[in-house]
Amino acid sequence: MTSTVVAAPAFHEGDEVVLAIGTYQGTQGVFLRLREDTAWADIAQRDGSVRSHPVAWLAHSESTR
Repeated sequence: MTSTVVAAPAFHEGDEVVLAIGTYQGTQGVFLRLREDTAWADIAQRDGSVRSHPVAWLAHSESTR
């Protein structure tokens, strides 16, 4: 028998995050929300822009640990 367990989100609105991998590695920002496709999230970057990035690329910022 197979069961599916829904994991609690690793990020919450307002969390300080950094892109740990990917093209823009090192970019810092604030987690805003998951997108309709929950593999993606909106991040408010330091320059004021809001961009979508894969959740798998995100890590909590060292400053919030």
